Formats: sequence, structure tokens, C-alpha cells
Amino acid sequence: MSLINRSPWKVIGWQPGRPAWGAAAVAGLGCALPLLLGLFSGHPGFLWATVGAFQAAKANPLHRLGMLRMLLLIGLGAGSAGLGFWSAPHPLVSLGLFAFYGLLLAWLQRYGSEAGKLGIGLAICLCLGQGQHGIGDFNNPQAIAALFALGGLWVTLLAFGLRGMHGLRMWPYMPRLLSMVKVLRRRARRTPIRQWRLHAITYILAAATGGLIVTLADLPRGYWLTLAVFTTLQMDLQRSLIRALQAGIGIFCAAAILIYMGHSLADPPMMVMIMLPLVMLSRAFQAHHYGLFVLQTTLSFLLLAETLAQDWELPQLRLINAAIGVGVALSVTLLMYLLRRLVTRIALRRSRQTAVTDQGKDDSIMP
Repeated sequence: MSLINRSPWKVIGWQPGRPAWGAAAVAGLGCALPLLLGLFSGHPGFLWATVGAFQAAKANPLHRLGMLRMLLLIGLGAGSAGLGFWSAPHPLVSLGLFAFYGLLLAWLQRYGSEAGKLGIGLAICLCLGQGQHGIGDFNNPQAIAALFALGGLWVTLLAFGLRGMHGLRMWPYMPRLLSMVKVLRRRARRTPIRQWRLHAITYILAAATGGLIVTLADLPRGYWLTLAVFTTLQMDLQRSLIRALQAGIGIFCAAAILIYMGHSLADPPMMVMIMLPLVMLSRAFQAHHYGLFVLQTTLSFLLLAETLAQDWELPQLRLINAAIGVGVALSVTLLMYLLRRLVTRIALRRSRQTAVTDQGKDDSIMP
């Protein structure tokens, strides 16, 4: 079938479904309260409540595992944001923490796209926590984690109300743990272990390098760099170098458009007015395709993190950070591509030598 005759949804990989207007209303109301409180009070802590609310709103409370996923997103997201903020002044801690989260993301991706979506959400929270260090006078990682959790619990309260409006149990019946483990193991076996190890090493090297650069260079708004690293890695770069380059350029252009929009507005009240409808639309039409979900979620988190920013007169700083992040991801991908080719050549050479040796032995045995 030619590209012209195919549906545009199939071309870009989007799987359209029924809009989740209930979950969108929960996301809009959940983010509106902390955003408005932060706008009127000027306190930076409400930013974390907003991020926690949006993190929790990614789960659909009407689904069977929606409430469990929501609580996981809140608890693990709050811990990730607090750890990222705490590790920002310590280069070795940032190196180890980002390497661990890169490994965690690669490990979760073995168990399917839904587990991978959980992992990228935690990585985004870690990046925002590290990148917000030094901005303002709010420097308490425990308070950041607590405010993140409060924002998420506010959304959980709204989610319980939505379930009640639909006549559902407040807490849905859970499947057996053993059944869930069997399903996850079955999915993990689909990926060859050797291929996954190279995939995990790529994630570890790129994530650790990005986190270390932000800490050593003391980059303000460093989450533009680390988020660019994680987002670029999710675009299935290992198919070919051309695809990797195209994905990197696309992500850099998306970041540039986002920075231009923020620099043009540069007004927190206007940003809040634009952001709330975008949050609702983003949640109502949340992508099912993993790569598009990552791009959509990352852009939404970036917009929320920059909604109350007062330093939009420095757009070049954000653009440079995004360019460095894309460059780090592409460099590590190129390194692993060359390493994979080298290993393949060595294995092929050894197999040829073994074949020649066996043939020589057979010739010497024959009379």
C-alpha cells in the first residue's frame, strides 16, 4: 500500500480512540488549583504541586488498574523529584542516580509499553528535580517531594469523585499478583537478552553523561538538557543512524518552537490561561503509541515547569541545553552502533577461523 493511500493516523503511528473527557476534566481541575495558587502567591512550591497533579492525571481512574497506577506515579514520582533536587550539587551522586534511572527505564521497557510509560514519567520527574535546583530560594528536597505528593493526592480525590459519578467502586478489584508477574515475564522474553543489554548500556551512558554535564557545568534550567537526552533515546534510534539523526533534529526543532512560544508570551498569567486548556486536550487525546506518548508528555511537563518562569529573556540558554542533550544522545547512539558493528565483525572473523580450522582437520584425517 502506498504512503498516499494510507491513513494519516497509520503514517505517524497515532492510535486514535475515544477522547477521555473525564480524565481530562480531572487533569484540568487538578492542575488549575496549584497553578492559580502559585500565580497569585508567587511561591515556587506550587510548581511542584502542579507537576505532581499532572503526573497523577496521566492514569485513567476509570480503568481497572488506573487507581493503582495513579498511586505508583505519585509515590515514585515524588521520590524521583526529591532525589533529583538533592543530587544536583553532587556530581558523583548525579552520575550514579541518572545511570540507575537509565537502567531502570531500559528494564521497565522490557515489560511492555505501559511499564515503559511509567519509567519515562519517573525519569522526567528526576530531570525536573535536578534542573530546578538553584532557581529561587526553595531548596528543601523533602518539601518538594511532599508538595509533589499533595498535588497528586488532590488529583486522586478528584479521581475518586469521577469513579463515584460513574457508579464504580471507590477502589477497583485487583488482579492476582501471580497472574500479573506471569504476564510481565512473558512480555520480557520477547526481547533477546543480548539486544537488551546493548539497549541498557546506551541508556546508562547517555543518562549518566547528561546528568553529570548539568551538575559540573552548573547549568540553570538543566532539565532542558536531560529531558532532551531521555526523549531522543525513546525514538527507537537503533534502527539506523539516519533515523537517529532525523529524530534528534525533530526533537531539537520541537524544543526550539516551545522556547520561541514561551519567549514570545513571557507572561505568567497568559501562560496559565493557555496551559490549562492544553493540559485538558493533551490528557483527553493522550497518545497510545509509545514514542508519541513520550514526546507529548515531555512537552506538557516542560510547559508546566516553565509556566511561572520569570527568566524568559534568556531563551538561548534553554536552546543550548536542548542542543547539548540531543548531541549527547546521538553521540552515545553512534558509539554503541560502532561498538555493535565491531563485535559483529569479531564474531564473524572467529566463526570463519573456526570453519577453516575444522576443514583443515577434516582434510588431515582423510587418507
